[in-house]
Amino acid sequence: MSDVGVEWRPCSDRSRERDDPLAATGGRGLQWFLVENEGAWGTRALLDPPFDEELGRALVNRIEAAGMRPLAIRRTGRHPERLGRVDGVQRRWRWAFVDSRPGHETVRWGEVAEPRQLLEVPLDGSTGVASDQPVFAVCAHARHDRCCAVRGRQVVAQLADAFPHETWECSHLGGDRFAGTMILFPHGLYYGRVDDGDAARIAESYRAGRVEERFFRGRSSLTHPVQAAQHYARERFGDDRVDAYPPLAAEWHDGGAGHGRWIVTLADLAEPGAPITVELAEAHSEPLLSTCAATRPGRVRQWQLVSLTRGF
Repeated sequence: MSDVGVEWRPCSDRSRERDDPLAATGGRGLQWFLVENEGAWGTRALLDPPFDEELGRALVNRIEAAGMRPLAIRRTGRHPERLGRVDGVQRRWRWAFVDSRPGHETVRWGEVAEPRQLLEVPLDGSTGVASDQPVFAVCAHARHDRCCAVRGRQVVAQLADAFPHETWECSHLGGDRFAGTMILFPHGLYYGRVDDGDAARIAESYRAGRVEERFFRGRSSLTHPVQAAQHYARERFGDDRVDAYPPLAAEWHDGGAGHGRWIVTLADLAEPGAPITVELAEAHSEPLLSTCAATRPGRVRQWQLVSLTRGF
Protein backbone atom coordinates (compact mmCIF):
# COMPACT_ATOMS: atom_id res chain seq x y z
CA MET A 1 0.00 0.00 0.00
CA SER A 2 1.35 3.43 -0.97
CA ASP A 3 0.79 6.73 0.84
CA VAL A 4 0.99 8.72 -2.40
CA GLY A 5 -2.13 10.86 -2.86
CA VAL A 6 -3.73 9.73 0.41
CA GLU A 7 -5.02 12.30 2.91
CA TRP A 8 -2.99 12.93 6.07
CA ARG A 9 -3.34 10.65 9.08
CA PRO A 10 -0.94 9.91 11.95
CA CYS A 11 2.05 7.92 10.75
CA SER A 12 1.52 5.17 13.33
CA ASP A 13 -2.08 4.68 12.13
CA ARG A 14 -0.89 4.38 8.55
CA SER A 15 1.81 1.92 9.54
CA ARG A 16 -0.69 -0.34 11.23
CA GLU A 17 -2.96 -0.23 8.19
CA ARG A 18 -0.06 -1.19 5.93
CA ASP A 19 1.13 -3.78 8.45
CA ASP A 20 4.70 -2.50 8.15
CA PRO A 21 7.06 -5.20 9.47
CA LEU A 22 8.66 -4.41 12.83
CA ALA A 23 11.52 -6.86 12.51
CA ALA A 24 15.01 -5.51 11.77
CA THR A 25 14.12 -1.83 12.25
CA GLY A 26 16.19 -1.19 15.40
CA GLY A 27 18.72 1.63 14.96
CA ARG A 28 22.41 1.05 15.60
CA GLY A 29 23.76 1.75 19.07
CA LEU A 30 26.70 -0.08 20.64
CA GLN A 31 27.11 2.32 23.55
CA TRP A 32 24.86 5.09 24.83
CA PHE A 33 25.10 8.16 27.03
CA LEU A 34 21.84 9.07 28.73
CA VAL A 35 21.39 12.62 30.06
CA GLU A 36 18.64 13.57 32.48
CA ASN A 37 16.86 16.72 31.30
CA GLU A 38 13.63 17.31 33.19
CA GLY A 39 12.70 20.43 31.23
CA ALA A 40 10.60 20.69 28.09
CA TRP A 41 12.32 19.21 25.05
CA GLY A 42 12.64 20.93 21.71
CA THR A 43 12.48 19.05 18.42
CA ARG A 44 16.01 17.75 18.97
CA ALA A 45 15.93 17.50 22.78
CA LEU A 46 19.52 18.38 23.77
CA LEU A 47 20.15 20.69 20.81
CA ASP A 48 17.20 23.07 21.09
CA PRO A 49 16.02 25.58 23.70
CA PRO A 50 15.17 25.51 26.55
CA PHE A 51 18.31 23.36 26.87
CA ASP A 52 21.45 25.48 26.48
CA GLU A 53 21.98 25.22 22.71
CA GLU A 54 25.75 25.79 22.73
CA LEU A 55 26.28 23.33 25.57
CA GLY A 56 23.95 20.81 23.97
CA ARG A 57 25.80 20.89 20.67
CA ALA A 58 29.17 20.48 22.39
CA LEU A 59 27.81 17.59 24.46
CA VAL A 60 26.19 15.76 21.53
CA ASN A 61 29.29 16.22 19.37
CA ARG A 62 31.46 14.83 22.15
CA ILE A 63 29.23 11.81 22.68
CA GLU A 64 28.96 11.01 18.97
CA ALA A 65 32.71 11.50 18.45
CA ALA A 66 33.20 8.73 21.02
CA GLY A 67 31.05 6.42 18.87
CA MET A 68 28.12 6.58 21.26
CA ARG A 69 24.47 7.59 20.96
CA PRO A 70 23.09 10.42 23.10
CA LEU A 71 19.63 10.12 24.62
CA ALA A 72 17.72 12.57 26.80
CA ILE A 73 15.73 11.02 29.66
CA ARG A 74 13.33 12.30 32.33
CA ARG A 75 10.93 10.91 34.88
CA THR A 76 7.31 10.72 33.83
CA GLY A 77 3.96 11.96 35.11
CA ARG A 78 3.59 12.23 38.87
CA HIS A 79 6.81 10.42 39.74
CA PRO A 80 7.89 11.28 43.33
CA GLU A 81 11.17 12.76 42.07
CA ARG A 82 9.22 15.36 40.10
CA LEU A 83 6.61 16.07 42.73
CA GLY A 84 9.26 16.56 45.39
CA ARG A 85 10.62 19.75 43.83
CA VAL A 86 9.49 22.88 45.60
CA ASP A 87 10.45 25.39 42.92
CA GLY A 88 10.43 23.07 39.89
CA VAL A 89 14.16 23.62 39.32
CA GLN A 90 16.34 20.68 38.38
CA ARG A 91 19.00 20.40 41.10
CA ARG A 92 21.03 17.48 39.78
CA TRP A 93 21.83 16.15 36.35
CA ARG A 94 22.06 12.40 36.28
CA TRP A 95 23.75 10.56 33.47
CA ALA A 96 24.13 6.91 32.54
CA PHE A 97 26.78 5.14 30.53
CA VAL A 98 25.24 2.12 28.81
CA ASP A 99 27.19 -0.57 26.98
CA SER A 100 24.88 -2.70 24.80
CA ARG A 101 27.51 -4.87 23.14
CA PRO A 102 26.89 -8.61 23.58
CA GLY A 103 28.93 -9.85 26.53
CA HIS A 104 29.62 -6.30 27.77
CA GLU A 105 26.14 -5.24 28.92
CA THR A 106 26.59 -2.53 31.52
CA VAL A 107 24.77 0.40 33.12
CA ARG A 108 26.72 2.92 35.17
CA TRP A 109 25.07 5.95 36.80
CA GLY A 110 26.53 9.26 37.88
CA GLU A 111 25.43 12.83 38.44
CA VAL A 112 26.75 16.37 38.24
CA ALA A 113 25.68 19.55 39.98
CA GLU A 114 25.27 21.60 36.82
CA PRO A 115 24.93 20.61 33.16
CA ARG A 116 28.26 22.03 31.92
CA GLN A 117 30.04 19.43 34.04
CA LEU A 118 28.63 16.77 31.71
CA LEU A 119 31.41 17.78 29.30
CA GLU A 120 33.95 16.45 31.81
CA VAL A 121 32.42 13.01 32.40
CA PRO A 122 34.65 10.23 30.97
CA LEU A 123 32.86 8.35 28.19
CA ASP A 124 34.77 5.08 28.55
CA GLY A 125 32.74 3.54 31.36
CA SER A 126 35.53 4.12 33.88
CA THR A 127 33.41 6.16 36.29
CA GLY A 128 29.94 6.14 37.73
CA VAL A 129 28.29 3.51 39.91
CA ALA A 130 27.55 0.15 38.32
CA SER A 131 23.90 -0.88 38.49
CA ASP A 132 22.32 -4.30 38.04
CA GLN A 133 18.91 -2.74 37.41
CA PRO A 134 17.61 -2.37 33.84
CA VAL A 135 16.55 0.92 32.29
CA PHE A 136 13.23 1.06 30.44
CA ALA A 137 13.19 4.09 28.12
CA VAL A 138 9.95 4.97 26.30
CA CYS A 139 9.95 7.57 23.53
CA ALA A 140 7.61 10.38 24.56
CA HIS A 141 9.27 13.08 22.46
CA ALA A 142 6.18 15.10 21.58
CA ARG A 143 7.97 17.88 19.69
CA HIS A 144 9.60 15.34 17.40
CA ASP A 145 6.47 13.39 16.46
CA ARG A 146 2.89 13.56 17.72
CA CYS A 147 2.55 9.75 17.64
CA CYS A 148 5.39 9.49 20.16
CA ALA A 149 3.45 11.86 22.42
CA VAL A 150 0.05 10.20 22.15
CA ARG A 151 1.05 6.54 22.05
CA GLY A 152 4.31 6.84 23.97
CA ARG A 153 2.68 8.53 26.95
CA GLN A 154 0.23 5.64 27.25
CA VAL A 155 3.09 3.15 27.33
CA VAL A 156 5.27 5.04 29.80
CA ALA A 157 2.37 5.59 32.21
CA GLN A 158 1.57 1.88 32.27
CA LEU A 159 5.19 0.88 32.60
CA ALA A 160 5.91 3.38 35.37
CA ASP A 161 3.04 1.96 37.43
CA ALA A 162 4.74 -1.44 37.38
CA PHE A 163 8.39 -0.31 37.40
CA PRO A 164 8.62 3.24 38.80
CA HIS A 165 12.39 3.17 39.38
CA GLU A 166 13.38 1.61 36.05
CA THR A 167 11.08 3.63 33.78
CA TRP A 168 11.99 6.87 32.00
CA GLU A 169 10.64 8.97 29.16
CA CYS A 170 13.27 9.36 26.45
CA SER A 171 13.94 11.43 23.36
CA HIS A 172 13.66 10.23 19.77
CA LEU A 173 14.58 6.58 19.18
CA GLY A 174 13.76 6.34 15.47
CA GLY A 175 10.90 4.49 13.83
CA ASP A 176 8.18 7.04 14.64
CA ARG A 177 5.64 5.06 12.64
CA PHE A 178 6.06 2.21 15.13
CA ALA A 179 4.94 4.32 18.12
CA GLY A 180 4.68 3.60 20.97
CA THR A 181 8.33 2.67 20.91
CA MET A 182 10.72 1.82 23.70
CA ILE A 183 14.21 0.46 24.28
CA LEU A 184 15.28 -1.78 27.15
CA PHE A 185 18.82 -1.35 28.49
CA PRO A 186 21.48 -2.52 28.87
CA HIS A 187 20.88 -4.99 26.02
CA GLY A 188 19.41 -2.30 23.75
CA LEU A 189 16.24 -4.18 22.80
CA TYR A 190 13.91 -2.09 20.62
CA TYR A 191 10.16 -2.61 20.75
CA GLY A 192 7.34 -1.05 18.74
CA ARG A 193 3.53 -0.73 18.85
CA VAL A 194 3.81 -1.47 22.54
CA ASP A 195 0.55 0.34 23.25
CA ASP A 196 -1.15 -2.55 21.43
CA GLY A 197 0.24 -4.97 24.02
CA ASP A 198 1.27 -5.12 27.66
CA ALA A 199 4.38 -3.02 28.29
CA ALA A 200 4.84 -4.42 31.79
CA ARG A 201 4.78 -7.98 30.50
CA ILE A 202 7.38 -7.16 27.86
CA ALA A 203 9.58 -5.68 30.58
CA GLU A 204 9.03 -8.74 32.78
CA SER A 205 10.05 -10.99 29.91
CA TYR A 206 13.23 -8.98 29.49
CA ARG A 207 14.04 -9.31 33.18
CA ALA A 208 13.60 -13.06 32.72
CA GLY A 209 16.01 -12.98 29.75
CA ARG A 210 13.41 -13.40 27.03
CA VAL A 211 12.17 -11.51 23.97
CA GLU A 212 8.53 -10.77 23.08
CA GLU A 213 8.85 -11.36 19.35
CA ARG A 214 5.45 -9.92 18.41
CA PHE A 215 6.60 -6.39 19.27
CA PHE A 216 10.37 -6.81 18.86
CA ARG A 217 12.22 -4.55 16.42
CA GLY A 218 15.76 -5.77 17.00
CA ARG A 219 18.85 -5.38 19.14
CA SER A 220 20.76 -2.11 18.86
CA SER A 221 24.20 -3.71 18.83
CA LEU A 222 23.41 -5.84 15.77
CA THR A 223 23.19 -4.89 12.10
CA HIS A 224 19.87 -4.99 10.28
CA PRO A 225 20.69 -8.20 8.34
CA VAL A 226 21.54 -9.95 11.61
CA GLN A 227 18.38 -8.59 13.26
CA ALA A 228 16.33 -9.94 10.36
CA ALA A 229 18.07 -13.34 10.44
CA GLN A 230 17.43 -13.69 14.16
CA HIS A 231 13.77 -12.81 13.63
CA TYR A 232 13.30 -15.59 11.10
CA ALA A 233 15.23 -18.06 13.26
CA ARG A 234 13.01 -17.29 16.25
CA GLU A 235 9.92 -17.73 14.09
CA ARG A 236 11.15 -21.10 12.81
CA PHE A 237 12.72 -22.63 15.91
CA GLY A 238 11.09 -20.74 18.78
CA ASP A 239 14.04 -19.93 21.06
CA ASP A 240 13.01 -16.59 22.62
CA ARG A 241 16.02 -16.09 24.88
CA VAL A 242 17.64 -12.65 24.54
CA ASP A 243 21.02 -14.15 23.64
CA ALA A 244 19.67 -16.83 21.29
CA TYR A 245 21.08 -17.12 17.76
CA PRO A 246 24.28 -15.07 18.16
CA PRO A 247 25.80 -14.13 14.78
CA LEU A 248 28.83 -15.99 13.48
CA ALA A 249 29.09 -14.26 10.11
CA ALA A 250 27.19 -11.94 7.79
CA GLU A 251 28.22 -11.59 4.15
CA TRP A 252 26.81 -9.70 1.17
CA HIS A 253 26.81 -11.63 -2.10
CA ASP A 254 26.50 -9.26 -5.05
CA GLY A 255 24.38 -10.67 -7.83
CA GLY A 256 24.89 -7.68 -10.13
CA ALA A 257 22.34 -5.27 -11.59
CA GLY A 258 21.31 -4.19 -8.11
CA HIS A 259 20.54 -7.72 -7.00
CA GLY A 260 22.19 -9.69 -4.26
CA ARG A 261 21.71 -11.65 -1.07
CA TRP A 262 22.80 -11.47 2.54
CA ILE A 263 24.00 -14.77 3.97
CA VAL A 264 23.89 -14.66 7.77
CA THR A 265 25.19 -17.54 9.88
CA LEU A 266 23.87 -17.86 13.42
CA ALA A 267 24.88 -20.15 16.25
CA ASP A 268 22.10 -22.32 17.65
CA LEU A 269 22.40 -22.49 21.42
CA ALA A 270 19.79 -25.25 21.54
CA GLU A 271 21.86 -27.44 19.18
CA PRO A 272 25.56 -26.56 19.45
CA GLY A 273 27.49 -27.57 16.38
CA ALA A 274 24.51 -27.07 14.06
CA PRO A 275 24.68 -23.46 12.84
CA ILE A 276 21.74 -21.82 11.14
CA THR A 277 22.19 -20.23 7.74
CA VAL A 278 19.73 -17.53 6.74
CA GLU A 279 19.60 -16.14 3.20
CA LEU A 280 17.93 -12.75 2.91
CA ALA A 281 16.93 -10.49 0.04
CA GLU A 282 16.66 -6.74 0.46
CA ALA A 283 13.41 -5.19 -0.68
CA HIS A 284 11.92 -1.71 -0.60
CA SER A 285 8.44 -0.73 0.46
CA GLU A 286 5.92 1.20 -1.57
CA PRO A 287 6.33 4.98 -1.10
CA LEU A 288 5.21 5.90 2.41
CA LEU A 289 5.26 8.78 4.90
CA SER A 290 7.47 7.43 7.68
CA THR A 291 6.79 10.24 10.18
CA CYS A 292 3.90 12.57 10.94
CA ALA A 293 5.97 15.52 9.72
CA ALA A 294 7.05 13.90 6.45
CA THR A 295 5.76 15.61 3.30
CA ARG A 296 7.46 13.44 0.68
CA PRO A 297 6.82 9.71 0.51
CA GLY A 298 9.93 7.54 0.56
CA ARG A 299 10.73 3.86 0.43
CA VAL A 300 12.11 1.99 3.42
CA ARG A 301 14.24 -1.13 3.41
CA GLN A 302 12.62 -4.43 4.27
CA TRP A 303 13.90 -8.01 4.45
CA GLN A 304 12.57 -11.09 2.71
CA LEU A 305 13.48 -14.62 3.71
CA VAL A 306 14.93 -16.64 0.83
CA SER A 307 16.01 -19.74 2.73
CA LEU A 308 16.77 -20.93 6.24
CA THR A 309 18.71 -24.11 6.99
CA ARG A 310 20.22 -25.72 10.05
CA GLY A 311 23.50 -27.63 10.05
CA PHE A 312 26.49 -27.76 7.72
